[in-house]
Amino acid sequence: MKRNRRRLIFIEVGVVVAIALILILIMPVILSNFRLNLLGRFLSLAIVALGIDLIWGYTGLLSLGHGIFFGLGGYAIAMYLKLQVPQGELPDFMGLYGVTELPWFWKPFYSFPFAVVAVVVIPAILAGLLGYLVFRNRLKGVYFSILTQAATIVFFNFFNGQQKLFNGTNGLIDFTTLFKATVSDAKTQFVFYTITVLFLVATYALCRWLTSGRFGRLLIAIRDDESRVRFSGYNPTEFKVLVFAVSGAIAGIAGAFYTLQSGSISPRAMDIAFSIEMVIWVAVGGRATLVGAILGTLLVNYARVFLSEQFSEIWLFFQGALFLIVVTVLPDGIVGWLREQKFSLLQRPSQIATYPSLEQDPEVQHERQNLGN
Repeated sequence: MKRNRRRLIFIEVGVVVAIALILILIMPVILSNFRLNLLGRFLSLAIVALGIDLIWGYTGLLSLGHGIFFGLGGYAIAMYLKLQVPQGELPDFMGLYGVTELPWFWKPFYSFPFAVVAVVVIPAILAGLLGYLVFRNRLKGVYFSILTQAATIVFFNFFNGQQKLFNGTNGLIDFTTLFKATVSDAKTQFVFYTITVLFLVATYALCRWLTSGRFGRLLIAIRDDESRVRFSGYNPTEFKVLVFAVSGAIAGIAGAFYTLQSGSISPRAMDIAFSIEMVIWVAVGGRATLVGAILGTLLVNYARVFLSEQFSEIWLFFQGALFLIVVTVLPDGIVGWLREQKFSLLQRPSQIATYPSLEQDPEVQHERQNLGN
């Protein structure tokens, strides 16, 4: 049993490494700079999809507000990039609104290490705090989803209305340099793309590790029957807060990489529609599969690009129809459907053997004789 498990692990690691090498070595040769940048953005979105699959697919927490953590990670790295100006000068947009002194909370973002830590820590702390306030009151299901959606509205309106601090609706744009390298340069973007692939692999490994073993079984138990987990002596609140904080940190990392490759971050990242799109990616690929989260993200986003190029006015209807088809026809997503097809083709349904059989059980025969008399 252990030998087969190790063999499967080695096969999975080999496949992941092979795919990563293809993405890093072969795709840059095949794709143009624009298409490669597009792929890099979608891979960064796949990172946040893994975090959603971790809390929704395995733990049963449907978050409709992950755009908050995604946006915070993006703003954290964007604030550092906007401060890459000559000493004494302010980011360009602040001058348009009459700001003469850099706000106090902007000053720590002069430091790149602080910005990197903020990308991870700020979304994680916010997710942990929000999760604690919700889970300690044993709120779950649709109530949890509504609360995360309400939080999204709050953060969207806050960032959207802060012209002097975050440039309001336009967001933070026009990044110039990073370590004296031009951010928009093709070589710099290729570095961002490569790091995104590596972080996607690392995030997949982290989620695979968290969802395997005793901790993974406990998450599934919380998803399927939280009351029984509580009666077994575990405190589901602690585990849900932890996994929600980890998912928030993953979303923050994804937001930072997306910002680096898109060249902007705006309150639109915290819009409700964008958070719902993240859930659609996971649903299309398949919940509780991890691979499905990545596959669904790439398929939906590439379909969106293709349809928007070919049918710019009605592509949203195609996206809605795709989600309806998945929910009604493929409730387990593409990966879940493929697994069912594999099992149905390779395995025959086994009959459940009982011992002793009912026909030969003396007690059953005695009851039949007495009832018959």
